[in-house]
Amino acid sequence: MADRIEITRDIAATPDAVYTAISDVTRMGEWSVECHRCDWLEGFDHAAVGAKFEGHNRNGEHEWTTVATITEADPGRAFTFECSMYDFHFSTWGYRIEPADSGCRVTEWNDDLRPESALEFSTKMSGIADRAERNRQTISGTLERLAAALEP
Repeated sequence: MADRIEITRDIAATPDAVYTAISDVTRMGEWSVECHRCDWLEGFDHAAVGAKFEGHNRNGEHEWTTVATITEADPGRAFTFECSMYDFHFSTWGYRIEPADSGCRVTEWNDDLRPESALEFSTKMSGIADRAERNRQTISGTLERLAAALEP
């Protein structure tokens, strides 16, 4: 069962500028609260459906790495990727970008796909007991940092 969290924020930048920033996953550490670095896997160097990258995450003393596969790369409109660990797809992250009077409206969303049986392992690995609340906080922070980086 997927539990979706969505948060929307207006950003005073063009949809193309926002897409360019978020789809350059090597910049993710500039705005993400939890993911401090992303690296393209061998054979990939830009956002395209099927491209893969590693996301290096941390929460205090806890650190973990996931493998992400891009499932949607629509410039100026949408960017989506599935996160896996040990070949298990546990989460999907995405961004929707829509034109707005002040620039664009950006919605970051997350589907938590972890089954009940994976929750204890996930909590021990990340140090995060309430993943839904943590994702609400990190999405808000990510959108704030993204806006700060892109707005004039």
